[in-house]
Amino acid sequence: MTGAGQDVPWWQKAVGYQIYPRSFQDSNGDGIGDIPGIIARLDHLADLGVGFVWLSPVYASPQVDMGYDISDYRAIDPAYGTLDDMDRLIVEAGARGIRIVMDLVVNHCSDRHDWFLKAVADPSAPEHDYFIWRDPGPDGGPPTDARSVFGGPAWTLVPELGRYYFHQFAPGQPDLDWQNPDLRAAIHEMMNWWLDRGIGGFRLDVIDLIGKDPDASVFAEGPDLHPFLREMHDAAFRGRDTLTVGETWSVTPETALLYCGRDRDELDMVFQFEHVTAFHHPERGKWDPLPFDLPVFKRALFLWQEALRDDGWNALFLSNHDLPRQVSRYGDDGEWRVRSAKALATAIHLLRGTPFVYQGEEIGMTNTRFTDPDEFRDIEAIGHWAEARARGEELEDFLTGVNANGRDNARTPMQWSDAPNGGFTTGRPWIGVNPNHAEINVAADRADPDGVVAHYRRLIGLRRDRRIVSHGQFVAHAEGHPQVMAYARELDGERLSVVVNLCAQPVSFRVPKGLEVEGESLSANVTPRTQVRGTLGLAPYEAFAVMGPGGESGPG
Repeated sequence: MTGAGQDVPWWQKAVGYQIYPRSFQDSNGDGIGDIPGIIARLDHLADLGVGFVWLSPVYASPQVDMGYDISDYRAIDPAYGTLDDMDRLIVEAGARGIRIVMDLVVNHCSDRHDWFLKAVADPSAPEHDYFIWRDPGPDGGPPTDARSVFGGPAWTLVPELGRYYFHQFAPGQPDLDWQNPDLRAAIHEMMNWWLDRGIGGFRLDVIDLIGKDPDASVFAEGPDLHPFLREMHDAAFRGRDTLTVGETWSVTPETALLYCGRDRDELDMVFQFEHVTAFHHPERGKWDPLPFDLPVFKRALFLWQEALRDDGWNALFLSNHDLPRQVSRYGDDGEWRVRSAKALATAIHLLRGTPFVYQGEEIGMTNTRFTDPDEFRDIEAIGHWAEARARGEELEDFLTGVNANGRDNARTPMQWSDAPNGGFTTGRPWIGVNPNHAEINVAADRADPDGVVAHYRRLIGLRRDRRIVSHGQFVAHAEGHPQVMAYARELDGERLSVVVNLCAQPVSFRVPKGLEVEGESLSANVTPRTQVRGTLGLAPYEAFAVMGPGGESGPG
């Protein structure tokens, strides 16, 4: 899977681009992004050089959780277009060398799905056993004290049945019972239906939860998870040229190879979140984020580089639809916005693995600022605000957490130009556009030959064209340095040395011996350098990469 030769899976040299369709481009003025809008913007992605799109859900859905509650796996939600539009997107993207990787939610579905409607209407229907049902507890209440991720109990009573169903997320998202072989077969059939239409694979939402045992309060990485994934691979993926990436909040370096090890026949890679959760408060979670600490951040990323050094494959990211904007979380969204956006991209894209770009990241889009709960659109923020208010928490305190880490930050519309609504829609957008769109937008950034887009284009090209970037071995350096992230990539006697100052102050950095190199400047966001040795004076958020003959290897 991870060899350094030329015959490697296509996704090991590609960069992915996540589209959140509701916020990408509206083609009909209804304020909601859609598939025709995506097609109209494919040239932007082709120019960037991305190899595939991770498309957040466009299936039919009541939109309780913005499409992550699917009511029909084989239909497109009318807000996004039609199945014909989807087929056209697959073809048009393919003509530009871009594959479509669909986001698939099979841990749960919508309570409006035909399966659940039949399950409630007739307890003897086969679909009733597609879900997790329990009798009330001894006190007549929920069978366990499990809590939903979005707030409130994880069990909801169906009065006409006198039983509770389990939902780890919203009540409108009943969990599917993967213990049922008929359910699993139905899911595999649906996956093959999409693969036969020409998609490039799947991003599998919260896939580490499908093996749960709610009676034992085991929700993630349950005992049957990996048998279920192997069965899925055999039924849908074996023999196909696809990409499968699993969202796995619970995975650790110790369990990662169970998912994506060379001989596991499960997934190609997993999203892990240790570099994200390291800054969540131990009791209050992401709503009370801890200050950014670079050595902690590096420790998490570098540990994963080492864990998958000889087997498996890393998925590299800082942003997605569930996370704050990376330049606001890890960089500087004020004076140093452009340079820090480039520095963060350099730090991530030159690691070993497959990088993912979240829409707007390539122009340095920032968090917005919410001042009123009526501005929230995310069910998670709405649910947690209700609980916080019931506890007597002050709105100002809650807004601090939401503005730092709330999911709506990533979901404000893509900023294409300085036109009204950032060129996203001619109508009223479903969520407010960030007011800074007049200054931060694709048109303005592209007009700058040294803009953020240009920097991303160069980094994406390096992975496609340079084997040392796609398949060189990783060597960590200066792991305890409080301001600088530094590492080397080594392959066939060559060394690529990467140095990134991730702070807003100048730094004096003494180069470790194993990082020294002299040769070609592959990337720079301040001044190109051809030499990495001695003591370097680094400008605020300066980042560069130099490749040349490798000397004595090893960490420093």
